[in-house]
Amino acid sequence: MDNRGKRQAASIFGGMGFYIALLVCAIAAGVVGYYALSNNEAEVQDNPVQTVDQQEEKDPVAVDAPEEKPAKPVISDEPVVVESIQPEEVPQETSEEASAPVTEEVTVSSEPSLEVVHPVQGETVSVFSMDTLSYDETLGDWRTHDGMDIQATAGTAVAAAAAGTVLSVTEDGLLGTMVVIDHHNGYTTTYASLQPETAVLAGDEVGAGTVIGTVGNTSLSEAGLGAHLHFAVSKDGVPVDPAGFLE
Repeated sequence: MDNRGKRQAASIFGGMGFYIALLVCAIAAGVVGYYALSNNEAEVQDNPVQTVDQQEEKDPVAVDAPEEKPAKPVISDEPVVVESIQPEEVPQETSEEASAPVTEEVTVSSEPSLEVVHPVQGETVSVFSMDTLSYDETLGDWRTHDGMDIQATAGTAVAAAAAGTVLSVTEDGLLGTMVVIDHHNGYTTTYASLQPETAVLAGDEVGAGTVIGTVGNTSLSEAGLGAHLHFAVSKDGVPVDPAGFLE
């Protein structure tokens, strides 16, 4: 074969050799990949994944809860000024004071006790009535009554109900001849409808039972009752029930 033929044969075989080598490499790569996959499958089969039964009952595990830590106080950067409080000094009791028995304070009334007597014996025909109106037969109307009326025979002696000083002896337009006695403890007594001649004068000192006058019928507002004594009592200027004073 001449040179020209040799060059053509070398060119053909040279091109064929490249493709043959490429094919061999591809086959080798496939063989290597096959064996690699085979080995991985074998390893997966030798080490199967163990599944855990979620429904399998297990003993409860005790878990220790962490101890609660106290909260840290918030600390202000600004200083807090606290005023100091001085304790009050308590005086200590002496042994004599401590041992002294506790006594209850008792208030004693300064009013002197009075001996009280009835000014006259007779029948009470009209009573004290300052809260409700009572009918006055003489005047024919309803009015309050600041005392009690005691019927007795004209000329019967009238006595001071308690000791005291005669304040006044007057002729009242409605109650007639009237004597007022101060008993020096806030109480005053009034004796009205007396006969004009009295046994005392203003300023006289009298005792319980001292005769001051006699029963008459000089009260124009109570003339319908006949001879009687109009007896009234007041405490610090306020009318009170004479029956309670006599009792």
